[in-house]
Amino acid sequence: MEKTLKLSSQNLNFYYGTVQALHDISLDFYSNHVTALIGPSGCGKSTFLRCINRMNDLIPETKVDGKIIFDGQDIYAHSLDVVLLRKRIGMVFQKPNPFPKSIFENVAYGLKVNGIRDKRLISETVEESLIKSALWDEVKDRLYESALSLSGGQQQRLCIARALAVSPEILLMDEPASALDPIATQKIEDLILQLKELYTIIIVTHNMQQAARVSDFTAFFYMGKLIEMDDTETLFTRPKLKQTEDYITGRFG
Repeated sequence: MEKTLKLSSQNLNFYYGTVQALHDISLDFYSNHVTALIGPSGCGKSTFLRCINRMNDLIPETKVDGKIIFDGQDIYAHSLDVVLLRKRIGMVFQKPNPFPKSIFENVAYGLKVNGIRDKRLISETVEESLIKSALWDEVKDRLYESALSLSGGQQQRLCIARALAVSPEILLMDEPASALDPIATQKIEDLILQLKELYTIIIVTHNMQQAARVSDFTAFFYMGKLIEMDDTETLFTRPKLKQTEDYITGRFG
């Protein structure tokens, strides 16, 4: 499959106060591919992911230098509209976080916040988003029940539907299956493979097998540094660095 560059971080550094959490990260992400970020806890994977849609802006006393270029524009430029950026770059978190509203209202929420009032358009988008998140058949007869009545795996797919409803171009997933059982995890993994036909996906995962199953590229982080990045098969079978091999084979981390 031909690779089209969608997003690129260039010499990105990130600080929580005086503590540097990311060191000089340069990484490319391609349209309609899945890139997995792996590495031990606290190595900077989630921090990096949150830099991509500027979620870290919400944390006091943080600082960024370097660039993240998205479709030719630096997302840290002062002129950039952060609200629009977060519409174009959706995010799904580790624990399912549905709103205490109906299933329908959860998916419609972003549309309404963005000023869409056309009831027919909202209904069509909700249905389309639930179909894309492989949840429609399970909830189509209970759209007005509370989202909190769904199972954990269904709640996570609902959160994916909610992210998809506002038509993002990139989907960030921060360990989307870590709180789920194996069957629900498989559904999320199957869904990721389907969604990459439409979106660019960046997933943080602790699960090495999951990275191997769902991603086209894998980047290995350690202590805030990017150690190695390659296509997933090469990284897992023929890593260039011993440090990467030791992590993948479970010798440390």
